[in-house]
Amino acid sequence: MGERRYDSLRRLEQAQRTRADIAEAARRLFVAQGWAATTVRDVAREAGVSVPTVYAAYRNKTGLVRALADAADLTADLPRLLGELEATSAPAAQLAAMAAFDRRLFERAGDLIALVREAGRTEPELAAVYREARKTADQTRVQVFTSWPEGTLRPDLPTAVDSYAGLCNIDVYTTFTVERGWSPAQVERWWAEVLVRTLLDERPGNRVTRSGAR
Repeated sequence: MGERRYDSLRRLEQAQRTRADIAEAARRLFVAQGWAATTVRDVAREAGVSVPTVYAAYRNKTGLVRALADAADLTADLPRLLGELEATSAPAAQLAAMAAFDRRLFERAGDLIALVREAGRTEPELAAVYREARKTADQTRVQVFTSWPEGTLRPDLPTAVDSYAGLCNIDVYTTFTVERGWSPAQVERWWAEVLVRTLLDERPGNRVTRSGAR
């Protein structure tokens, strides 16, 4: 009776493991040989499963990439970012937390982000995935910036969201880590410092940018 009772849990665990194996195999192949050159049969062979198993788990290549993209924020530890944002009201500290999240995201899933963007040039559904991810990131930044007291942001700043996106993105991260030899930690520190100088009004007498209180 006990063994039969847990059969469904065993089947669920096996199914989840199979899905994870397929996703990891797809990611390796997509990154190594590109989206267009990788077939579902390639993914099945790499994962050690049948082609119908891949289709049953993810429907098609687009479904695979969408699932990988959905997991990217969890890979970067989104709950940690939320906890750090809620733990302080100081804008400089919140900017540092956001920079740390972007560093983790690009360090752990940068190849996937580049893949989705590149595949989106020919696959409208993946282009939509990429746009939606950027939109979600912008919404998070808007929520943070609008929670700050009036006078926190520089008065001459055209738009804080665009300025942030122009600094903290996969292309800047890749330039520093691949072309310039920086470590991910160096990029994170640079981002945290530059974001403060770029976004916050640090003129003498304006203490709101550091304390979060007027």
